[in-house]
Amino acid sequence: MMMQRFDELMQCDDARIDLAEACLLIAEDAYPGLRVEHYLGEIERMAIRLRSRLPQANGAEERIIALNQFLFDDLGFRGNAKDFYDARNSYLNEVIERRVGIPITLSILYMEVGRRIGLPLDGVSFPGHFLVKLKLRGGVLVLDPFSGGEPLAEDDLRERLRRVVNASGQRGAVLGGMSVEQLPLDQLLEPATRKQILTRVLRNLKGIYRRDDKPERLLQVLNRILTVSPEAHHELRDRGLVYQRLECFRAALKDLNDYLEAEPEASDSDEIRAKAVELSLQCARLN
Repeated sequence: MMMQRFDELMQCDDARIDLAEACLLIAEDAYPGLRVEHYLGEIERMAIRLRSRLPQANGAEERIIALNQFLFDDLGFRGNAKDFYDARNSYLNEVIERRVGIPITLSILYMEVGRRIGLPLDGVSFPGHFLVKLKLRGGVLVLDPFSGGEPLAEDDLRERLRRVVNASGQRGAVLGGMSVEQLPLDQLLEPATRKQILTRVLRNLKGIYRRDDKPERLLQVLNRILTVSPEAHHELRDRGLVYQRLECFRAALKDLNDYLEAEPEASDSDEIRAKAVELSLQCARLN
């Protein structure tokens, strides 16, 4: 039942996916019995309070200023730089309750409240840090909800790119022979689809639960990722390996065989074939 509504949403056209609802449905795995409608109502109530403060005739820039003041000054939402990898930062219900989050979850809340006051905000999977943008008559306004809705100029964006490239230690591979100044920012600021946003949320959780060695939680996250992106064959492989660890041998064998069928030339195909043989023998013993 917990997956049914999520499955239904993922069957919709991307533009019709309710991003806030989908995020809260993801949170049901960690919070069984979560009242999704309650938190959707909380977002709606935020927007109603904010709308009551807006003058009748106001432009997009004025609404952005009001949105920033309301969320970050009045309500106290902020980026959780101190404990960035706390799983709670990736669950929208916890972000609403605790008023802290990471760039992507704060951006989701920002977009959802903004949409309800007439701001058609888009998410941006900028390298290293999720952002939000708004098209204006004179160009594009790029904002960072993790930093209180701070507007970012081109120089700010290139400096962030420079930090990401330097931290990666793979300057040539990241830049493709170009300098940071030559990189086309327009391409890096393309709006993310709703499914891309959900996948990024889930991959954050995947990394956290892998690091924390929580295979049951990891399995739940992988199930969600594969619902959003059935073509993500490496996630199918990873789920098979988690199934194996949990001693669900038949499910593990199916996932690994499906992975090999989809990616017969994968660099790890020999290793995965060996695991599949091992699993076949373990399944035979169960009969």
